[in-house]
Amino acid sequence: MNALSLEADAPAGVVALDLVGLKCPLPVLRARKALRALAPGELLIVRCTDPLAAIDIPHLVNETGDALEGQAHDERGLVFHIRRRGS
Repeated sequence: MNALSLEADAPAGVVALDLVGLKCPLPVLRARKALRALAPGELLIVRCTDPLAAIDIPHLVNETGDALEGQAHDERGLVFHIRRRGS
């Protein structure tokens, strides 16, 4: 999957964004753009490999007022679950 693709098998209300291989500042910029396109209450799942995203994406969420529901690191990189704020 390339850096611009969204996973088609995500359930309704969930958008999965694959940013694997992109380097700073692209993951946070693409995540910001995807968040703006979400309806309130929808979930954005971001997967990336840039280690600086561990700092940048939580700062983005703090800045936008959205909710960081989860953050994990596995063998494929970092995964963030971000819930779009209600209004």
